Amino acid sequence: MHTVLGANGPIGEELTRELYRSFTHDIRLVSRNPKKIHDTDQLAKADLTDPEATNRAVKGSEIAYLTVGLPMDSHLWEQQFPAMMRNVIDACAEYGTKLVFFDNTYMYPGMTTPQTESTRFEPNGRKGRVRAQIATMLLRAMDAGTINALICRAPEFYGPGKTKSLTNSFVFDRIKADKRPLVPVSAKTARSLIWTPDAGRAMALIGNTPDAYGQTWHLPVDPHRPTYAEMIETAAQITGRRIRYTVLPLAAFRIGGRFIGQLKEVQELLPRYRGDNIFDTSKFTARFPDFTVTSYRKGITEILG
Repeated sequence: MHTVLGANGPIGEELTRELYRSFTHDIRLVSRNPKKIHDTDQLAKADLTDPEATNRAVKGSEIAYLTVGLPMDSHLWEQQFPAMMRNVIDACAEYGTKLVFFDNTYMYPGMTTPQTESTRFEPNGRKGRVRAQIATMLLRAMDAGTINALICRAPEFYGPGKTKSLTNSFVFDRIKADKRPLVPVSAKTARSLIWTPDAGRAMALIGNTPDAYGQTWHLPVDPHRPTYAEMIETAAQITGRRIRYTVLPLAAFRIGGRFIGQLKEVQELLPRYRGDNIFDTSKFTARFPDFTVTSYRKGITEILG
């Protein structure tokens, strides 16, 4: 049994599809309101902040994949993510279940040097501190031998369907709606974005590779790393129309954040938009050289198609 905890988010869904395609049809989908992707999927309702519900969700699983996402709300993250991680670690330890944790880069410093799996945690706000806390919690359990686990870490998303990210919301969704895209902070800095189906495929692959456990892995991205200006130019070529864009400076987020909660919540991430954002995936590429990464042009074409 492979169990996806947080199954109905974009990563959970892509992961489930890849598990079914390549590894197993014995899949349990867990969330507050789980929905089947395949006819054979088993459904389990659970609130992972409840230890007993988490135990029931994990019981009988060979591998559990933790892909839970929460709205961008610092207070909610502080309340729920640490409790979820503690409960999942305890349940996996009790049943001998391997754990694959889908993580992000909120705890990394906003630096222009390449981010690797050994980059220090230096969060710039409340959400980053929560992500550092839960990643450290799992790393300590791994080091202590309490649990057999690995961490899959991904940069900002872009992708089809229900994918949510600053880039999807501000740039691609607006282009698709024939609106002027809004570029956060700078259109001239290199961006590292992960295509959500690639993230799901890579997570399934790593989780089913025995020697990958006990480690942190950066999930694969197109190594080109375009600027927003280049991405918008690609979108213009795909759509056959001229696309003008507006750059939102840091001040716009600070002022808007006084009135719009979402703009306030993204402010801790903005330092990484001022300079190049280079997410190094050479470890994954060396270990899995046959993995095909979706190019930005192909991804943007699918979003806008």
